[in-house]
Order: sequence, then structure tokens, then C-alpha cells
Amino acid sequence: MKIFLNLVGCLAVVLGILGIFLPLLPTTPFLLLASACFARGSTHLHHWLQTNPVFGKYLRDYENGKGIPLRGKVWVLVFMWASLGYSMWRVDKLWLQLMLLLIGGCVSIYLTRFVPTLRLPK
Repeated sequence: MKIFLNLVGCLAVVLGILGIFLPLLPTTPFLLLASACFARGSTHLHHWLQTNPVFGKYLRDYENGKGIPLRGKVWVLVFMWASLGYSMWRVDKLWLQLMLLLIGGCVSIYLTRFVPTLRLPK
């Protein structure tokens, strides 16, 4: 299981890094996924991610309960709803469309109501 978690974490890091340069690919959710995978799969990789000079601070802030910057939340919601909308449009089964809608609604509520918004200094 640890090997699987580390592989998913590495893939998420690659996608997160690509998201820095590609405007439609979000960075934040992939790095949060990588951090969660590494926390359970490899303390060495988790420490590397947490101390990374580029995005380590954002991950530490989230894991320490300080939250996610507003820009990150907006990107997560936009990307998620674009993906869900496309999926709902492509699927012909009503029950599956409703399930995707429910999942998107629950994630949106969680992100906007229960994850603090980190106020960045100006």
C-alpha cells in the first residue's frame, strides 16, 4: 500500500508542478493530495514536500489548520466544477449525474465552510 501511495503522491507532485505553468491545471489540490499520500506512505517524501521552498509553506499552513489562500480555493472550485460539468454532460445516466452533483456540492461546502481561508500579507 505504501508503494501505491508514494506513486500517487509522485504523480500528484508532477501534476501540481505542471499546474504552476499551465493556467487551467490547478496546483493546490494536487499538492494537497501528494502531501496526504506521502504522510501515509513515506516520512522522507512528506518532509521533502513540507520543506520545499516553493510550495512547502502552503502545505504546512493547510496541515496546521491555517487554511488555503483564496486564490487556491477559487481554482479548486473552478477546475472541479468544470470537470464535473463535463462529466455530467457526457454521462447519460441520471443517477450518475445526480451523484456527481452531490459530490461536487459536498466538496464545495466543505471547502467554503470548513477549510479556513488564509489571508496572505499584502
